[in-house]
Amino acid sequence: MVETKKFSLVKPTIDTPFHIDFEWWKLHDSNWRIYLHSCLCAEHQSIFENIEEGISIDWVDPVTAEVQIVDGLQDTLMSHCSKQDDFLTNHTTLVDAVFRALISRGNTPMSPVELSEYIGKPAETILRTIGGFQVYKGLRPVG
Repeated sequence: MVETKKFSLVKPTIDTPFHIDFEWWKLHDSNWRIYLHSCLCAEHQSIFENIEEGISIDWVDPVTAEVQIVDGLQDTLMSHCSKQDDFLTNHTTLVDAVFRALISRGNTPMSPVELSEYIGKPAETILRTIGGFQVYKGLRPVG
């Protein structure tokens, strides 16, 4: 039986932390790996070019030391590609900028206020975009 998280009816604020809910995204969008592949640097796009299925690896949370099984493409994106200078630019769309900001921080939850400081867009605009009923790229409030 697949367990699904219920959507909270509590309206998020500019202080509500958001994260990328990869499990939600995998259940609701069969093209999620294609999007992640497009975020990779050129070097890793060619390495992951012919990989249809995900390669799982053990990942250790640096704060809690909890071991999690993660997708290798996801890990490469977080640990290498997100550190490149051109990963997040002034021309990146708002949803992509939020997504990339969270990826570059290891998917550590961030509020629209924190995201605003990171990507240079108004917190209220970020909240209006990712805080509604429409979920973009798995961007959801924590909890």
